[in-house]
Amino acid sequence: MSIAGGVQTAIERGMKIGCTTIQMFVKNNTQWRGKPISESEASEFKRLRSESGISPIVVHDTYLINLCAKDKSILRKSREALKDELDRCELLGVEYLNFHPGSHMGQGESEGIKLIAESLNLIHAQTPGYKVKSVLEATAGQGTALGYRFEQLRAIIDLIEEKDRMAVCIDTCHILAAGYDISTEAGYQATFEEFDAVLGLNRLVAFHMNDSKRELGSRVDRHEHIGKGKIGKKGFGFIMNDERFRNIPKILETPKGEDMKEDIVNMRVLKRLMAKQ
Repeated sequence: MSIAGGVQTAIERGMKIGCTTIQMFVKNNTQWRGKPISESEASEFKRLRSESGISPIVVHDTYLINLCAKDKSILRKSREALKDELDRCELLGVEYLNFHPGSHMGQGESEGIKLIAESLNLIHAQTPGYKVKSVLEATAGQGTALGYRFEQLRAIIDLIEEKDRMAVCIDTCHILAAGYDISTEAGYQATFEEFDAVLGLNRLVAFHMNDSKRELGSRVDRHEHIGKGKIGKKGFGFIMNDERFRNIPKILETPKGEDMKEDIVNMRVLKRLMAKQ
């Protein structure tokens, strides 16, 4: 959800189209720094949220952040920016801050994983007692992006000192592109058996519900409308009818147009898939 006009407008936009959960930004998603959120804005946000019943809320970090950047200046800015986002989430009472683990930029996967964990440990040490969870998003593995294998996410979490602050988000487009076939029943079952074995289903706190323009294992991140890509309606039906995931937020990051019309259509498609496999 856009926050044009203030953070509270994300709640208003969600209410307008009947959302029970939302994903939002807490500052401009293309800038390192943002205008501080005032106490009055935070209070209005909490009031509207209470009235709306929207829960939980997921925040997506700014797209500039890379927690394993090779450039030391970018790494420092990334750490400062993610700490600022955690501060904002805590002020608003938001449950989850979702972010891509990072891109190693040629340093190698093992070095990238170590840097990501180091970054998170530093940030967590600066935010003691925070309730907001740090949520690693599974990626497509495009370029040098890390987090495209469940084992990589586990390796990061293994190096985190405060493991209870860590969680995982599955983006359906990303995991298909990374080679996890959720378009068939056998593939779907195998994928989540592997997730449970490697990470534990208790770590899973959110889904990004996106179809994929590109094929299984392509390692290319291109989102498509629900049912119009390589996952197809059947694949999304598995998730929508899986009792284990009934209370886990499902966020649309499908292509956007004006006035959220596409979101309304995609929400309708997902709802119709329930108990219709």
